[in-house]
Amino acid sequence: QVQLEESGGGSVQAGGSLRLSCTASDYPYSFNCMGWFRQAPGKEREGVGGVTVDGRTYYADSVKGRFTISQDNAKSTVYLQMYRLKPEDTAMYYCAADDRSYCYTVPQDEYNYSGQGTQVTVSS
Repeated sequence: QVQLEESGGGSVQAGGSLRLSCTASDYPYSFNCMGWFRQAPGKEREGVGGVTVDGRTYYADSVKGRFTISQDNAKSTVYLQMYRLKPEDTAMYYCAADDRSYCYTVPQDEYNYSGQGTQVTVSS
């Protein structure tokens, strides 16, 4: 069974940076898409962004220009580099992966695999 494990969450002051990592295990291929979504208390899930197996990236407007997603296909790992963090970025961040050919059209929170999440807290 595919497992996704996130790491790198924590607490940071506004304007700071964090880097999240996610590694997939028990999956012998490269996912067509990997990405991140988040959920703040009392709010709906929100897609953060994703990357396709051929390296195309896409981001939510709320993080564009501040967050960068990258991947290492050989390691089945995806990264989320977050800069200029804001208090409104506080949320549980989930890694997600999908092997469907059309996954780039699918919201990250609807990918067919996701991890347990890692907490990011940004204080003002």
